[in-house]
Amino acid sequence: MSTELAPEFLEPLLDLLRIPSVSTGDGDPEAIGRAAEWLRDFVLAAGGECDLVSTERNPLVVGRLAVATPGAPTVMIYGHYDVQGPEPLDEWETPPFSPVVRDGRIYARGASDDKGNFWPLLYEACEMARSGDLGVNVRVVIEGEEERGSYNLMPWLESWDEPTAACIIYDSGSIGSRATITLGARGVIAGYVKVRTADYDLHSGIYGGVALNALHVLMDALRPILPREDGRLSESLRAGIDRIPDAERKLWTDMPAGDRALERVGARPISETSGDRYYEMTGWEPSLDVDEIKAGDPRTVIPSKANAFVSMRLAPGQDHRDMTTQIERLVREAAHPRADVSFDWHGGVNAAGFDPEEPVLVAARRAYAKAFGSEPALWRLGGTLPLLDVLKRKGIPTVLTGFAGAGDKIHAPNESYALESLARGRVGARALLTEFASLP
Repeated sequence: MSTELAPEFLEPLLDLLRIPSVSTGDGDPEAIGRAAEWLRDFVLAAGGECDLVSTERNPLVVGRLAVATPGAPTVMIYGHYDVQGPEPLDEWETPPFSPVVRDGRIYARGASDDKGNFWPLLYEACEMARSGDLGVNVRVVIEGEEERGSYNLMPWLESWDEPTAACIIYDSGSIGSRATITLGARGVIAGYVKVRTADYDLHSGIYGGVALNALHVLMDALRPILPREDGRLSESLRAGIDRIPDAERKLWTDMPAGDRALERVGARPISETSGDRYYEMTGWEPSLDVDEIKAGDPRTVIPSKANAFVSMRLAPGQDHRDMTTQIERLVREAAHPRADVSFDWHGGVNAAGFDPEEPVLVAARRAYAKAFGSEPALWRLGGTLPLLDVLKRKGIPTVLTGFAGAGDKIHAPNESYALESLARGRVGARALLTEFASLP
């Protein structure tokens, strides 16, 4: 597929990537506002309606591209304009918010997640509206807090009552060179485990061996929730997992070997069988990771407090409230009885998935087969999209797709997106919007 991109398609994306719309950490409210306004204006310029919906933090961009055809179905398209912080800055080869095109890729924070990935879907919807080729009413929803958990999108979406035939989300990736439809995603809970053992840090020479060390207590307290040698969690943290459908197991035989997924990113497997179990472990098993530990100083002290940020991905069937309770129980039981242990959770969301034989998913598979000359790959995402749970409960069939790749370095320095992925994204978006015009 040609990677020659028209300036009217590429240049606006580069403008959007120049806006440092970081939602993690302290963020930049002014930049967040500029990104939201930029997207609103783009939809308005295509003849659509669009407004910014105020939230506690970052505004939602909510628009509509309407068609005159009576009874045309409504299709929601979703993406997010917020990005992760770019740190560490010294590892970037070029500034993260000065996009550069080189060697067939765009390098910038958000180039893949999710500005670049979502851009072809938004662009094609607007372009089809301008040309009169759009056969569906498109409801545009672009949020600015996906990287923080979509906390303000969720209640807005819960109150959504417009009849909606389908939702298209461009915030996923491809399996190798094949266009891919993601059948679902795991849930997540995340937050801090906090330990305190004294009023302040102590001199290790004077009090070492007689005073509790908060970091030591934390290390012991975390042990029961960490994965076993085979990567699986304890049975109490696996409670509630749904049985894997036989039909989905069969899909794995058509996928690249799992060990290649580890090799592509330079990762070392937990066990000799990690590659063989890749699709099962990332789609149908829970996992827990300690993402950060903060305690003490590089000097001879006994830390008085220690904090660990932990995140648990939930398997289909698990409830985030039950798993939060289980983590707290296991940690408290393992902690020293004279230490103070507390938790600061940042919300939770359950896993969600969609049946590949549902009519909307069948139509999407048909559209991709026509567009790319072969059936799309089907898989389940190990990450989390909070809105999937709401869409599932509201009965809105969802096509989660996109063209991100393993080499994009999402959330890392030197994030990039292939020009070929942009081109394929346009083809896929037009095919889906065209095929969905026949939905009831």
